[in-house]
Amino acid sequence: MTNRTWLTPGTHERLTAELAVLTGTADYETRAAHGFPVIEDKDAREARVNRIQEILKDAVIGEAPPDDGVAEPGMVVTVRYGTDPETETFLLGVRDRADSDGVPVCSPESPLGRALIGAVQGEERTYTAPNGRTLSVSLVRAVPYGTVAAEVP
Repeated sequence: MTNRTWLTPGTHERLTAELAVLTGTADYETRAAHGFPVIEDKDAREARVNRIQEILKDAVIGEAPPDDGVAEPGMVVTVRYGTDPETETFLLGVRDRADSDGVPVCSPESPLGRALIGAVQGEERTYTAPNGRTLSVSLVRAVPYGTVAAEVP
């Protein structure tokens, strides 16, 4: 599943509705129910339509990855940076203009996301941040999105 785009059902619904609005195929209720920004510039609108179509093309929607503690798209991961005692929890999935149903999101294509893919609980990885610094991150926990244990406060 790591080479396909993983989406929550809510993200899939939002992107499908946005695409319908952008292409003019949305009904009045869909247009009224969503506060998508109006994109006047034809090239920008076309670029957005292409991006959404690319995301939706081979998307895996809500299909839970195995509950094996391995970080991959569709998993809610808890990480610790370096020696910091604090942890951070987020979904490895598409980060496209919004969080995913209230859960912070990290793209698997980002430097941090790429570093975490395939990590097992307790494993430390390094990655290069956009500023050029090499950082370390440890995977504390990885559970499939949507499980009770994956709920983020």
